[in-house]
Amino acid sequence: MHTYEVNLKWTGKTKGILSSTILPKEIEMESPPEYSNGTEGMWTPEHLLIAKINSCLMSTFLTIADNSKLEFISYESKSICTVEIISGKHLLLEIMLKPKVVVPYSQKPERVKKILEMSKNVCLISNAIKTPIRLDSEIIVSEIQRSF
Repeated sequence: MHTYEVNLKWTGKTKGILSSTILPKEIEMESPPEYSNGTEGMWTPEHLLIAKINSCLMSTFLTIADNSKLEFISYESKSICTVEIISGKHLLLEIMLKPKVVVPYSQKPERVKKILEMSKNVCLISNAIKTPIRLDSEIIVSEIQRSF
């Protein structure tokens, strides 16, 4: 069993500070400006939610890729969520994950895509929410071999 703890302290208006006793950095967050007069340019709960899903996809991919002996040159990903007000409630309609993986020419793009799909399907955070999550993967085959 694993336990994770995050603390939140209200700092005024619609702002707060996220912290953990085992992490060195705090994160300032605020309610979104669209909903409650939050300030532009601040981390919001919506940003943090899709960041969790995006980072979980990556860490799961890294584990499965390592176990599968998949070589890759780089990995990056974008996450986007769509929010609408339906019957007076703010609802996440969909989350889109857009990983981009560069692999050496010795790797098969279909295998990378399969590992990404598997990563999405077994990701702890993805499985903890009911919002549909779509994967729009981009696999690029490079002539360069992995350098690390």
